[in-house]
Parts: sequence; structure tokens; C-alpha cells
Amino acid sequence: MEQREKYVLWFQECDLSSVPLVGGKCASLGELLKAQIPVPPGFAVTTETYNRFIEENGIDEEINRLLKPVRPEDTASGEMASRAIRLLIESKPISIELEDYIGEFYRLLSNRCQVPAAPVAVRSSATAEDLPGASFAGQQDTFLWVRGVDGILHHIRKCWSSLFTARAIAYRKKMGFEDTAVSISVGIQKMVNAFTAGVMFTLNPANGDRSTIVIDANWGFGESVVSGLCTPDNFQVNKVTLEIAKRTISAKECFFTTNFETQCVEQHECPPERACNQCIIDEEAIELARIGKLIEAHYGKPMDIEWAIDKDLPAGGRVLILQSRPETVWSGRKCEPVCPPKSSVMDHILAGLLAGKKVR
Repeated sequence: MEQREKYVLWFQECDLSSVPLVGGKCASLGELLKAQIPVPPGFAVTTETYNRFIEENGIDEEINRLLKPVRPEDTASGEMASRAIRLLIESKPISIELEDYIGEFYRLLSNRCQVPAAPVAVRSSATAEDLPGASFAGQQDTFLWVRGVDGILHHIRKCWSSLFTARAIAYRKKMGFEDTAVSISVGIQKMVNAFTAGVMFTLNPANGDRSTIVIDANWGFGESVVSGLCTPDNFQVNKVTLEIAKRTISAKECFFTTNFETQCVEQHECPPERACNQCIIDEEAIELARIGKLIEAHYGKPMDIEWAIDKDLPAGGRVLILQSRPETVWSGRKCEPVCPPKSSVMDHILAGLLAGKKVR
């Protein structure tokens, strides 16, 4: 039997140097754990597993044949190739040896969570996520509340096939990336039983202000915020003092949660009595901002972070980080100083105090 490290790795065995093997998402989760950031446990099914699956089923030439006639300007050709390739991948078996690796790691994860057949998120982690000049983030699929080895194996194949969504194929063609230059890993992560969730930027995404942390939050899972299906609560926290500078409580239209009878994630309308209520308390917003500062300091750059508050955990330890990636819109822009350099420290302080004010 070959070394399991080629095919499955715990998140804590990954870091940013692992991107070719576990993709951007799983590498980032491992990096966060090394920085002692609270992250739900899990493991990565590596790109080597995907490559071996393709090779053992002998479908690489068929995939290339289906991709060859696709033209970036022809949407129909991309959609036709996507349907055929995804069906091809999802219909092929995973070898017994690879199934054993994945099944054993899932058993160990369930034991750690102290839950039989622990519910997990099955998350695509492509090797080309967040490259300079090109953002592949969000182009592959994630599946929530998956239970059992058979369900995990099925959704791993669906994640693999999502490397060939029509959108992803067209984007690679447009950006000049060879389809063979991009591979995919899959993260299997303990599912957070989210009371509230959302996204956090360690700068203000509206104006690039790096002195502010901005948090968007809604009830339930974060998909309603990430997908833009609801108008979330918004908190702006001063990065230096960790005080809430501004809060905007919205009428939140919908939320996602688990139906425990069907074991499926469902979208629901937000009840009127909850829709306009603040969905995280101020202390949680401040704790999120504190963790956001730690993540930004570790990476040395502004970050785009997904988070959740787990209702099953005790107070004080409920905030969990699900994903973190570099912020791409403002980070690459050159920041102009508020005022020109001064000859002395006192001149600089006075100029900063007077910036934007009319002196009479």
C-alpha cells in the first residue's frame, strides 16, 4: 500500500506550501491551525487522489476531447462539454484502496467529534484559487451536512466534476489557463451547527479603509450571506480599539439551516420576530474582530474570512473560522498618504490632525 500522505492529509498537516497537493482552501485551513486560530477539524483528499482517479478510470483523453471544441464566446459549447464531463466523472468508481483511506479518516474524524457518522461539509479546494491576476475562488462546489462514507464519496466526485462547470471552463479559456494546469483537492470538514454565520473583511470593502474590520452576519449557515440572498446585519469595528464604530441591523429575508428529519440543509423565510433582531451580540462581533486581526497579522495582508458561531459549543469558544483568503480588490492598490511627508514628527502629527479641515 502506498503512503497515505499522498492521498489524505489532516488539516494540521497542511500549510501554504501544500497548495499543489491540497489546494488553496485546505492549505489555508492548515495555516490557520498552525496560527492557533479556531477551525473545525477535518482532512484533505489530495490532488493526487483526483489524478489517480482520472488515471485509473482512463478518462483524461475523453475529457480533453470534450473540451477541445469549447470557445470562450460560445456559452452553449461550454455548457455542453460541462454536462458531458461532469456526468463522466460522477459515474466512475473510486478504487477500493482510495475508499479505504477516505473511510478511515472519516471514522477517525467522527470519533474525534464524538458523533457517529459525523455531519461534514464537503468542500472543493482547487490549486489555482486566489492567484495574482486571476481569482478562481467560488467556481467549484461545496456541499453541506453530508453524512456517511457513501455520501462523502458521492459528493467528492461531485466536487471533482465541478472543476468542469461551464463557468470554470469559460474562465480558464478567457484567462489563458490550460485545463490540465488546474487540479482539485476536497476538504472534509466537521459541519458547524451554526446559530449565526457570515463573512468578515479586515478592511472596509467599500472604501479600502484598513483601520476598520467589517462583519456581515445572518442567522443559520453563511450561504445566505455569501450568495447575496439576504441583506445581512453589518458591523464596523475599529481595528485599533476593537470598539464597534457602526452597526446596521437589517431585515434579514431568509436563512439556511438543517432539517434533522431529512438530514438536509434547507432555506427558510426568516420569521418576523427574528428578521429585524441583531443576530450576533456585540461581544461576538468584537471577538470576531480580534480573531480577524490575528489572521491578518499572520498572513501580513488584508483578509476575506468566512466564520460561524456554533450553537453546540460553550460560550466563549463558539466562534469558528471556516475559510480565509487574501482580499483581492483593495489589497493590490497603492495607498496614497493622507498628507505629504513632513520635516519633523510634530509637523506630521499636526498635518494629520488638520487633514480635511479648513484652517481659518
